[in-house]
Amino acid sequence: MDLDSERRSGTRITTRVPTRVRTPHGVDINAHTRDVSANGVYLYTQSRLEKGTDVELVLILPPELTSGEKYWVCCQATIVRVEGAGNEFGLAAQIRRMDILPEVAI
Repeated sequence: MDLDSERRSGTRITTRVPTRVRTPHGVDINAHTRDVSANGVYLYTQSRLEKGTDVELVLILPPELTSGEKYWVCCQATIVRVEGAGNEFGLAAQIRRMDILPEVAI
């Protein structure tokens, strides 16, 4: 039995969306998601972060997790698992808080 699946409290949606990760020191890191749920996210990035690090994530939630619309969100999260070495790292983050951002016309 997969222990990771036992800890998950929500359905994960496989989706690749660009994500901005902001560290506690104010450094912005580019990442992209592998999957997202209402309670967590799995990201790939070229920067290693330590387990236990609190981060801010800005990304677009897929319509499968909302009422059929895509929403920009800002999440407060904690890195709970770090995988990989070399040029790319996988980061599992538990979302503690999620705020919907206003839509911005560009």
